[in-house]
Amino acid sequence: MYTIHEACKRTGLTAHTLRYYEKEKLLPNVSRSAGGFRQYTDEDMESLAMICCLKNTGMSLQDIARFMELAREGDQTLRERCELLERHRESVLARMEEMQRYLDKVTGKVDYFTEKLREFEKNQSK
Repeated sequence: MYTIHEACKRTGLTAHTLRYYEKEKLLPNVSRSAGGFRQYTDEDMESLAMICCLKNTGMSLQDIARFMELAREGDQTLRERCELLERHRESVLARMEEMQRYLDKVTGKVDYFTEKLREFEKNQSK
């Protein structure tokens, strides 16, 4: 079992975010100690890792909540989970291609300005 503080350290999320995820049913079944403190299990930590992965790759919280709900429902939702993840993967790939085009443009500008700087410095040293 992990305290909220330990879960924060392991995930990089804030306590506020963990509480919000619980409230929004992304991680609805977090157990509590006798004193009422949240106790995160290894399974909760795996779920948080998946939530972070999906969020960091641009999936909406609404879609993440749906995915997590389907996961809790069991194997009868495998097809729907697969389809949801396939759509998300296509979206991620499209954004990666777009980012690669932007990176290529930035790299071109770095190369251009680096060459201009060399010329400038060469002319200054004469």
